[in-house]
Amino acid sequence: MTDSEAQLEEQKAKLRQEALARREAVPQADRADAAKMAADAFLEGVPLHSDQSVALYWPIRDEIDCKPLLTRLMDSGQKVALPVVTGEDEPLELRLWEDGQPLYPSGFGTLAPAETAPIITPDIVVIPLLAFDKLGTRLGYGKGYYDRTLGALGKKPLLVGYAFSAQELDFIPRLDHDLPLDLLVTETGLRRFEGA
Repeated sequence: MTDSEAQLEEQKAKLRQEALARREAVPQADRADAAKMAADAFLEGVPLHSDQSVALYWPIRDEIDCKPLLTRLMDSGQKVALPVVTGEDEPLELRLWEDGQPLYPSGFGTLAPAETAPIITPDIVVIPLLAFDKLGTRLGYGKGYYDRTLGALGKKPLLVGYAFSAQELDFIPRLDHDLPLDLLVTETGLRRFEGA
């Protein structure tokens, strides 16, 4: 890692602390409504065809709850995958969650389809995040799981950040491996990013 990359990582570490505090400050009483409004914004604004697959996530900590969106996609017959961590430096496995199949604990407080579930390359990847900025740069937890996963997919999916609007920061530094978001969905609606 070069000195400039090390400085950027240090800057990002400070931003993560600010972002965690912002996300934590979203009132508990507002979270369920925000999750429903974000699901509405996704379904109204994200271009989605019935034959496409969507990778979502099982929310942890105080991430915006994407289960309302997950439920509505599953109920409409959309193909949905959930991520599974298979190793610290490995890309995520995106396993298809088929209707009627149980989910199992998969570490970090998440649930995922069984090991026998098909692994898919999704058309759309919905990404949880700590923060985002007006350029579509996202700030994750710093472990690089999504960066490795997106780099290993073989095709670029539509990248959709999913967050509370309170998670916006003025500026997040971007390294070469940091793929910008195409779209961002919050409880206030959908945002498209130029040149992402």
